[in-house]
Amino acid sequence: MTSTTLVPDRPAGDRRPARAGLPLTRVSGLGLGVAMVWFSLLVLIPLAAVVATAAEGGWAGFWRTVTNEQTAATLRLTVGTALLVTLVNVVMGTLIAWVLVRDHFVGKRALEVLIDVPFALPTIVAGLVLLSLYGPDSPLGVNIANTRIAVFLAFLFVTLPFVVRTVQPVLAELDPEAEEAAASLGASRLVTFRRIILPSLIPAIAAGAALSFARAVGEYGSLVLLSGNLPMRTEVASVRILSSVENDNPDSAAAVAVVLLAVSLAVIVFLDVIQRRVVRRG
Repeated sequence: MTSTTLVPDRPAGDRRPARAGLPLTRVSGLGLGVAMVWFSLLVLIPLAAVVATAAEGGWAGFWRTVTNEQTAATLRLTVGTALLVTLVNVVMGTLIAWVLVRDHFVGKRALEVLIDVPFALPTIVAGLVLLSLYGPDSPLGVNIANTRIAVFLAFLFVTLPFVVRTVQPVLAELDPEAEEAAASLGASRLVTFRRIILPSLIPAIAAGAALSFARAVGEYGSLVLLSGNLPMRTEVASVRILSSVENDNPDSAAAVAVVLLAVSLAVIVFLDVIQRRVVRRG
């Protein structure tokens, strides 16, 4: 006699993936343990140490540090510029990815390689390149050194590839039949993009935006030469942290780092929520 295991019917319209619910094997458990130990050593324990250092002065000391006029100015400049750069990258990064996937032109392969230059180029070298082009001796006649525009430009330079490289593979895998069907039904290109293509790209755009923002708030190297690190004007949070460490004030450095960590985590969680909602609707 052959035994049959009955599986309860799932409700109609339930799109949730079926879960096996199998217990961990010894090998899987060992792999999970190694992964968690490695993750703890590299991420969790250092983050906990930073938070503990920031808490050594108590809440009053923490609040006094982050509300200091100079520190607050650096945080506003860093977070505000990073948000603005992220918005620009969402638009321009998606556009560049579209051109690389959908268009064919001379020099396309060269552009593919150049997109990754900010990944490979040391940030201090990036600062020197930007200073030579947009500094006092600019061959273009544009001098933005020691201004907030320099901070914005440096953030743009180092974060350019993130949205491009997250959106590009997703766009390349989209089925063109859905777009052709929409066009045959009379939908314009704008409607087709908004109703068919964009929902598929939003998770990738959100992931790229999160990476772009997190990279921008921690940028330091490309700003050293270009922004001048002027207090209350062009000083960013990473420079403020370094100054606190050099002045033997680790509590203040840790406090600023915790604020950046909290802001970055909030942005990442917000974008992740948007991504999950779009995936569920899709």
